[in-house]
Amino acid sequence: MRGPVLVLNAGSSSLKCRLYAPDGVSVLARAVATRLGDPGGSLEVATIGAARRRALPRADHADALGAVLAAVSGPPPDGPPVPVGAIGAVGHRVVHGGERYSASVLIDDEVVAEIERQVPLAPLHNPANLLGIRAARDLLPGVPQVAVFDTAFHRTLPPAASTYALPATLRALGLRRYGFHGTSYRYASARAAAMLGEPLSRLRLVVCHLGNGSSVAAVDQGRSVDTSMGLTPLEGLVMGTRSGDLDPGLVLHLIVERGYAAEELARVFNHESGLLGLSEVSNDERVILERARAGDEHSALALEVYAHRLRKYIGAYVAVMGGIDALVFTDGIGRHSAEVRRRACQTLGYLGVALDPVRNATTEGKDADVSAPGARVPVLVVATDEESVIARDTIELVG
Repeated sequence: MRGPVLVLNAGSSSLKCRLYAPDGVSVLARAVATRLGDPGGSLEVATIGAARRRALPRADHADALGAVLAAVSGPPPDGPPVPVGAIGAVGHRVVHGGERYSASVLIDDEVVAEIERQVPLAPLHNPANLLGIRAARDLLPGVPQVAVFDTAFHRTLPPAASTYALPATLRALGLRRYGFHGTSYRYASARAAAMLGEPLSRLRLVVCHLGNGSSVAAVDQGRSVDTSMGLTPLEGLVMGTRSGDLDPGLVLHLIVERGYAAEELARVFNHESGLLGLSEVSNDERVILERARAGDEHSALALEVYAHRLRKYIGAYVAVMGGIDALVFTDGIGRHSAEVRRRACQTLGYLGVALDPVRNATTEGKDADVSAPGARVPVLVVATDEESVIARDTIELVG
């Protein structure tokens, strides 16, 4: 690689960017554009020795990326300029790669078309990912672009874990468990192995990626052997606004007996359920915890359901692997919520899991072992870094 690597994670109304040196390790700049399309949109850019903020009213993803490129092309106070033309490659996070992609790929028109074909299976994510890809291809013509898929890590799922019990005619349509958050699992698993001083190939890890979107994975010898999300990111744990696991009969009942349309149910299950639907106040775990402590019954129930589902999956994945060598918590809630970790672990003593109350309460979101002294199974907190994985994959493919 002769130039820096730009990593993009595009959301429906946001664009997160990180600029890496050609070694894929040193970070030259970070940028976050928020509230895109809104009059109150803004951009924050942090380069070496400087941080800047500017308004981006009613900007789209192309406007935001253009502003990022202009910001990082100027000379930082304590370093050489990073000219836009010198960018060597762009790496993109893409949530759903479908059946076709089991690894990161260079982006061409056919890859873009395949990502678009998966929009019905990831309606909250793939459309936004495509906005970032199209903006980057337009603004940086000729610069190689790489797609790094959340689903790729889970292509190692054995048939027993990936197959739905459906007729062959339906399974032939690609209806299977794909799994998501794979880039986070790649990083967190490798980081956990480093913290334990053990080769990843010798470890059985249950990794909990807990944020507004949440999932759990059984990672056996570095390979995903089961995961809670399925055909879409809607299956599995209770999430911020997503329902997680539901009885298919419930869906049929709502359609046949209650007259709900598919589009209406898609909105309810994706945007109005989960912690928000249970608590009736917020999808933010911190707000819900505060309300529960103040005596709000709906918020208390939301936390109980959330923790119950999480404990159930942890126990199931220990059974799938025939044991556990470490329990790992990552992403926003996994890193920062001592209460969620406490609730998740409170019935797992039979597995050798025990938290140290002081360590668990004082991690401040940093990588840490929060297990009690002498506990057989370490409990680790890991700050995930999907961007660094995307940068490395991009360099490997382009370089």
